[in-house]
Amino acid sequence: MAIDFDAALDAPEPELSAGMNITPLIDVLLVLLVMIIITIPIRLHSVKMELPGAVPPQISSEPLIVQIEVTQTNQLLWNAEPLMDRAALTGRLQLAAQQSEQPEIHIRSHPNAKYDTLAAVLSAAQRAGLQKIGVVGLEAYKR
Repeated sequence: MAIDFDAALDAPEPELSAGMNITPLIDVLLVLLVMIIITIPIRLHSVKMELPGAVPPQISSEPLIVQIEVTQTNQLLWNAEPLMDRAALTGRLQLAAQQSEQPEIHIRSHPNAKYDTLAAVLSAAQRAGLQKIGVVGLEAYKR
């Protein structure tokens, strides 16, 4: 008994079926059904927890703010008090960094001040270990 390829080639073409193949649809629905069956027991389990009572948060005190200004003539001001030189600034920054609650450092620069002076103040504050450093008064530079 052998396969007759000539007879298979001479056979008329099969008729096309006009019906929809629903096998993939049934496969997808079965997969979704299995996933739902697996996830339902997980959702029904609950864990009883004892949550702590409502304790009001501690009110933190207002942070100490230090204003450092760079004037038009590149002079440094610490809370409107002139500093003699950058060494005095470095000393005050180190004292501020050693406080238990570090102050916020707000640096304001005049538009005509040298950038070198502002960059020196920023790097000195960073080297001193201060964490809360900000440049304020930038709205003067908006166009």
